[in-house]
Amino acid sequence: MASTSQHDWSLHRKGPIDQARHQEKIKEAIRENLPEIIAEESIITSDGKRLVKVPIRTLEEYRFRFDPKQGKRVGQGNGDSRVGDVLGRARSGGKGAGTGNQPGDQPGVDYYEAEVTVDELAELIFEDLGLPDLKPKSTQEVPTEEVRFTEVRKKGPMANLDRRRTIMENLKRNARLGMPVLGNITNEDLRFKVWEQEMRPSSNAVVIAMRDASGSMGEFKKYITRSLFFWMTRFLRTKYQDVEIVFIIHHSEAREVDEEAFFKLGESGGTRVSSAYRLALDIIRERYDPERWNIYPFHFSDGDNWSDNDNRVCVELVHKLLEVSNLFGYGEIREGGYTSSLMSAFSAIKDPRFVIVTITEKRDVYPALQKWFSRGGMAVG
Repeated sequence: MASTSQHDWSLHRKGPIDQARHQEKIKEAIRENLPEIIAEESIITSDGKRLVKVPIRTLEEYRFRFDPKQGKRVGQGNGDSRVGDVLGRARSGGKGAGTGNQPGDQPGVDYYEAEVTVDELAELIFEDLGLPDLKPKSTQEVPTEEVRFTEVRKKGPMANLDRRRTIMENLKRNARLGMPVLGNITNEDLRFKVWEQEMRPSSNAVVIAMRDASGSMGEFKKYITRSLFFWMTRFLRTKYQDVEIVFIIHHSEAREVDEEAFFKLGESGGTRVSSAYRLALDIIRERYDPERWNIYPFHFSDGDNWSDNDNRVCVELVHKLLEVSNLFGYGEIREGGYTSSLMSAFSAIKDPRFVIVTITEKRDVYPALQKWFSRGGMAVG
């Protein structure tokens, strides 16, 4: 009989190892279901500090089963069944669900609610996202979180004491005196590290977030728009230091608003999409020189517009915005599968920097973010 060595320390760490594996399994489950999770109302309305609950299917326990390669076994039937025989039919509501109002008699699938912070969830969502074609736009350099070791000095704060070099200097000094031992450390032996914060070129960027606030934007459309822009703003502020966000709402007229109004103002009035694009161009001319700024307009609407004439004006304005922008993202909510007149007009724009996404249900929010903020071809400064 084999015995386990008492020096096998992995056995003493079995609990932490299992816990780490369990947490990784939870992350995998969340990652696989991100399209459904990120559009949950409880998350969108969260302040980003409290925990949110995510339903996770219970992990299967290990169990014994018969080896299918073996021969006959006890308890396998009388041998008169053939491939294709119907042994029973599942009820219409799924296994064990019952029929009509009748309860089922089979066990269901166990779920439990994993508690994660919005920041932890955001880390999984944003891990593969980035601003496309982001370029250095300024000779100004900004500090990063990284520091680098540059030189060694004989004076400095004790917090920067280089112990290894101090010991080496002490040993060398004692050796010269005929005592090759460590001891009697003096100020002459002390050595201090000098650190400098690394700098990088500034990649100034502005995101112009535009949303349709006309009367045709019902509750579902408003919720989808809020969900997408919620994650967009969180993504930008999590991953970039030099990004400004301009908020524009429009109905028949457009105006710049603060962030709170952008997310909370109700919908009313008609729709003139061109008003938002004209205001975006005016803001760029006044405040964001394309020579110094990476510019990213994003517009979300249901595609209902005032007239075909305004659709043509929108196409002209999109071309003008593309002349000064790294990327223009247009998102449209479709209910019933129809194609809006505005989307039909935009089909004539062939510039690869004009990126269109369509959303018909909640789970389409995540793919839309991925399409707008794909890392493919991105040059980060």
